[in-house]
Amino acid sequence: MNEQHLAYKVRQHLNLGLHELSPEITDRLAAARQQALACQKQTVSLSVLAAAGSFVQHHFDNLRFKQLITALVLLLCVVFSTFWIADERVTELGAIDSALLADDLPIGAFTDKGFDAWLNRASSE
Repeated sequence: MNEQHLAYKVRQHLNLGLHELSPEITDRLAAARQQALACQKQTVSLSVLAAAGSFVQHHFDNLRFKQLITALVLLLCVVFSTFWIADERVTELGAIDSALLADDLPIGAFTDKGFDAWLNRASSE
């Protein structure tokens, strides 16, 4: 007989005996249960914001100053490089647009399907 089968048999036996208890025994069991619950430690409920604040405060206390500065410098480098690359692209597109507008091409050349291929080939060289 394995443990689960034994536990199942014990549970069945206890459930059968539950209906045969006298009212004075059930009253004593209820009183003992209430007394045990009164002695039990009470859980403290925190609001979500209070819990999040204590989580952030706990992890912030464990950070070293040098780690914080290093992370901040790394973040600033990433942001600066992103803006710098975007600015370079805008400058490059502006130079291409200025060259096209200053050239003496007819309007039909801009709507030609081969013009886009020529422009891409010329800009890659």
